[in-house]
Amino acid sequence: MHDSGVIQKLPTGIPGFDHIGNGGLPQGRSTLVSGTAGSAKTVLAAQFLAAGIRSGENGVFVTFEESPDDLRRNMLSFGWDIREWENIGKWAFVDASPDPDQEMVVSGDYDLGALLARVEHAVKKVGAKRLAVDSIGAIFTQFTDSARVRRELFRITMALKGLDITSVITAERTQEYGDFARFGVEEFVADNVIILRNILQAEKRRRTLEILKFRGTSHRKGEYPFTVTSDEGVVVIPLSAIELGQHSSNTRITSGNEDLDRMCGGGFFRDSVILVSGATGTGKTLITTEFMAGGVARNERCLLFAFEESREQLFRNAAGWGIPFEEMEAEGNLKVISAYPETGSLEDHLISIKKEIEAFKPARVALDSLSALERVATDMGFREFLIALTSFVKHQEMAGLFTATTPSILGGSSVTESHIATMTDSIILLRYIELFGEMRRGITILKMRGSQHDKDIREFSIGESGIQIGTSFRGITGILAGTPQHRLPVVADGLSQTSPPQG
Repeated sequence: MHDSGVIQKLPTGIPGFDHIGNGGLPQGRSTLVSGTAGSAKTVLAAQFLAAGIRSGENGVFVTFEESPDDLRRNMLSFGWDIREWENIGKWAFVDASPDPDQEMVVSGDYDLGALLARVEHAVKKVGAKRLAVDSIGAIFTQFTDSARVRRELFRITMALKGLDITSVITAERTQEYGDFARFGVEEFVADNVIILRNILQAEKRRRTLEILKFRGTSHRKGEYPFTVTSDEGVVVIPLSAIELGQHSSNTRITSGNEDLDRMCGGGFFRDSVILVSGATGTGKTLITTEFMAGGVARNERCLLFAFEESREQLFRNAAGWGIPFEEMEAEGNLKVISAYPETGSLEDHLISIKKEIEAFKPARVALDSLSALERVATDMGFREFLIALTSFVKHQEMAGLFTATTPSILGGSSVTESHIATMTDSIILLRYIELFGEMRRGITILKMRGSQHDKDIREFSIGESGIQIGTSFRGITGILAGTPQHRLPVVADGLSQTSPPQG
């Protein structure tokens, strides 16, 4: 029995959804799930039942569009064996889909009472606690009067409430923003409304889920990114559920380079997130490689995600610096995963990264590079990805090192850098510096949260043994801006002036 006046929440079992639903869907009520074609409404409806069956709650699926055979076949790709569940009395279909062999002739009123009787019979037959209807619009296409649609939908939701089940009812939208469903009245009748969107921005798709209302109970506001994976179905990424409650450790770990450790005041903190930013060829991948090798040398498990270079290139480059990635991987303390950003959406990559981290349980993780992933995302989608990724890494209390590529050879801030700068504990800048007719390399620690660090811009070189950091660029200004100038003291007026380097 439910407490009087208190709406209980039913955990859906849909990854990420229960966070933004503050516990799940309101129990014993109907939820309208509205979206345009291709927004994953049918997947969500079937997943609601599949997740229920896995937690001991049987379900009924009322289909008005796809035939049960098509649904059985399509949903099997997610690992949901509907036919098996039907055989053991856990899942039942109410088939109201059109018969392709018969021409549909509408005469008189639609017999809603007969349909509800079939639904009630199926619910009792399998002892269902969950019900999905896909899609409600198919019932109403013959009605021209919106008042009639509203009245009949209210009749359906009240009948379902009388069965003491929690239901999901899908509805078609004609546009991503605007009317919440085709007939313009559905959202007023339903207790709860969820909007699925599949927006095209700058030639990139971005799926989002928004809980528009839960009548009489709370939920998190706003749009949340989601994706559809082959093994789980809908996976929501609940950014607002990310809490800033991570622990901070004073334990230091090596960067893998003694010179860089000294610049950082004794190495990185064990649970810090480090950004290494620089132009192409400045040594970002080498710093990543040394970071991995430094962990393996101390018997730490290390996980590297590469989105710019293949495994073969990474292994060959590491061997050139005397770091045997192949041996390290064979011994089990290193795992290298290489993928092209275009193989999936940013949400797909995030879920894959999280799964790999949870399975391998590394002490260190590196991602080279964030800028490659930026190519496949919208600006908002990329920022959400960075928030979710950095938060997840910090919650694991591991060290995370990410690289970003600046748009200019001589520096400048990248989109990646501007998005992630506030989320990181440390920022290392690598820069090309044009001095006296030749290109030199410079490194500086821009930020190191909670620690003293070397604030100089130091010259460094890349040799067979990796990065060697040398002396500071004394008397040079404008390095980070990409406009280095030699400072020459001038006695006149007691002030020193700057002039371009002479050579």
